[in-house]
Amino acid sequence: MAEAVSEYLIEKNIPRELVIFIISLMPVLELRGGLIASSLLDIEFYKAFIICYLGNIIPVPFILLFIRRIFKFLRKIRGFDKLIEKLEVRSMRKSEKVKKWRDWGLLMFVAIPLPGTGGWTGALIAALLDMRIKKSFPIIALGVLLAGVIMSVLTYFVPHLFGF
Repeated sequence: MAEAVSEYLIEKNIPRELVIFIISLMPVLELRGGLIASSLLDIEFYKAFIICYLGNIIPVPFILLFIRRIFKFLRKIRGFDKLIEKLEVRSMRKSEKVKKWRDWGLLMFVAIPLPGTGGWTGALIAALLDMRIKKSFPIIALGVLLAGVIMSVLTYFVPHLFGF
């Protein structure tokens, strides 16, 4: 998916660095997708890491601060109430380890780069569990950083070891 998005944006003559920033801003793709795209686009590792990290972390405080109000507003619009319900149920289903382990659970949830985990979902879970932003934001930021390290190894260093 990251490859398809990056190809589309490159075709529109958007600079490669902006492409990976946009991908990293997107839910689901986030930093993971941005680093995959940056590797495919031959962007220098350090530059790519910083751009992707910032792209992934920028939405997090807004989610933590405003998602409940946004959901409350959207529930009033016909058709959105079912979507909001689905998002909340899916997020809360994924939150069991976060509930059990609290801070460590949130950190591991965000840090393990699997589909459905990451900064966006971690922030949504933290907001729905009423975790304080002063505590949850640094945990999520560290989780995104750890996910970036894992993805960097997988997208930059392992392929170079095998000559790809």
